[in-house]
Amino acid sequence: MHFDQRTQRALRDVGLETADLREASAAVVDAVEADAEALESFFEAHETVYSDMDMAHSSDEYPEHAVDYLDLMTHADEMRGWLRFDSWGVYVEDGRILGDDHVELTLGPTIDGRVRFASDRDTLR
Repeated sequence: MHFDQRTQRALRDVGLETADLREASAAVVDAVEADAEALESFFEAHETVYSDMDMAHSSDEYPEHAVDYLDLMTHADEMRGWLRFDSWGVYVEDGRILGDDHVELTLGPTIDGRVRFASDRDTLR
């Protein structure tokens, strides 16, 4: 079970039993795995994506990125991996689906923030 001790205690205090905690924990694990698969599918489906990332070498409000791949791993409620573009890559610390053509990744060192990606610039406006 990935809930820390304080969270487990608080959940028990509101009436959840150990079996409920295990079920909730399993549901979180399943949701993280499903999101990771959906995020990878999003980037596989698009050769080019647009983002709201601030980039020093781009004057575009929503820069264009040629996608090579997104490789994610999950462990309990954690999602981590690597997003590779044509000429650079960045560590991924988390992500979520915002819509059919719109996702958000939390990017690690060098970016250190949440970045939205979309299949077209209009989606980001």
